Amino acid sequence: MTTRRRFARGLACIAVGAGSGLATPFIGRAWAQGSGGAGTAPNVTRGHYLIRGGAVITVDPALGTLPRGDVLVRDGAIVQVAPSIDPPAGAEVINATDTIVMPGMIDTHYHMWSALGRNFIADGGVEYFQAKNASSPHYAPEDFYNSLRLGLAELLNNGVTTVHNWCNNTRSPAHADAELRAHRDLLTRARFAYGHRDQLAGDALIDFPDIDRVRKEWFGESGPFGGLVHLGVNLRGIGQSTAETFFRESAMVKERGIPYATHAGQAPPNRIDILDWEKRGILQPGFMLAHYINGASPDFEVLARNGVPNSFSTLSEFRLGNAGDPRAALMAQRKAGVLLSLSVDASSLGSPSLFEAMRTTWSMSIPWKGTPSEGERPISHAEIIRWTTLNAAKTLGLGDVTGSLTPGKRADLILLRVDALNTAPMANVETTIVQSATAANVDTVLVDGRILKRGGRLTAVDTAEIVAKARESAFRIRRTTGGVLAPCAGCSA
Repeated sequence: MTTRRRFARGLACIAVGAGSGLATPFIGRAWAQGSGGAGTAPNVTRGHYLIRGGAVITVDPALGTLPRGDVLVRDGAIVQVAPSIDPPAGAEVINATDTIVMPGMIDTHYHMWSALGRNFIADGGVEYFQAKNASSPHYAPEDFYNSLRLGLAELLNNGVTTVHNWCNNTRSPAHADAELRAHRDLLTRARFAYGHRDQLAGDALIDFPDIDRVRKEWFGESGPFGGLVHLGVNLRGIGQSTAETFFRESAMVKERGIPYATHAGQAPPNRIDILDWEKRGILQPGFMLAHYINGASPDFEVLARNGVPNSFSTLSEFRLGNAGDPRAALMAQRKAGVLLSLSVDASSLGSPSLFEAMRTTWSMSIPWKGTPSEGERPISHAEIIRWTTLNAAKTLGLGDVTGSLTPGKRADLILLRVDALNTAPMANVETTIVQSATAANVDTVLVDGRILKRGGRLTAVDTAEIVAKARESAFRIRRTTGGVLAPCAGCSA
């Protein structure tokens, strides 16, 4: 991960969103039109804030949950958390009455290039893989940019401040640059994980020369991210590439010292030999899995003793996982001590709302009689919240940076209203988050001390323009793909 430093000065955030009805300022469109290269990050000012009078979920064992507390933020960092803090000179006081203040949530596995294809699937046999395989060759670099902006803006709106952008369709250097421009322009903390081109031959290597180029151009000392985004790699795993290719690619990633990840497989034919992976030295710090639902308890114990995390995509595991009972796998991983986090996988498989993922996971995660989970304790609301915050930060190697409201960490936090119809009256603070909250309750979002949502409105993007561009891209892709994905005659974007 690159070292933290202040963003270079860029275009001031002075324009006003047109046609949205929300009068939301946005990052100048000059950034959207950049054709390539790292460029300079937009300048959204970090403030000096005293967030005062909210219920505070710190996810820090030493601080706990405060029924009423204050959080002091300065220069992008959390300075102090306490029941009461006197306003320092120069600090803007943010009234957090009737809100819950908590760390921003973290999605550890999201294929963001296809966010604009969320509604491509349909009844009658057009499932996720059919729609993806048919449409993936037709995404141009600008479509990637439009899709990333749509997905990142939605995540911010949902209270997600960090995402693992797991690109499994890096079609060209221009496509990679388009995604990175979107990361530069949306100011969200992220791992950009360079991956393969969709449907790449199983014995073909991913584009390591371009990974090296991206690392030099985007993540060097002159890169535009200021520590917000770091580079990763995702590999196909044995399900989509040959074993020889996977092991060779793993060695090439490790030689470069880049964190990497792979899908473990949601179907029985793709079961991995985790003991063999351990012997080969794959299970090391910086490596993570997603979808590991087809293992058994001894396999999960291997993960735990090697400190390898697993990202559990709750809705996707149930929709695509035909390897058995995802609930049983989750309970077994928890029992073994695997570091667990939650993710959306793809927006055509489930909403990119970690509120929905938390609620569903909590509801299903109880012991069942006559199964190995019998006698285990149910998963608590506080535990589920930790999976989407501190556990997720540790999964991405960011445990010292974000994931809890610990003084010294970066100021990635959200305020959620609890005086709304769906959240009032609040009793238990953690219960309110998991059982009742939705994106509509996210009042304020800070990333690295920058306010990106306030009063329930995104303040650093033109939402109407983002939606319009995503619609144009989706329409063109559907028209080019044809067949069942083709738009109706006479329809327009």
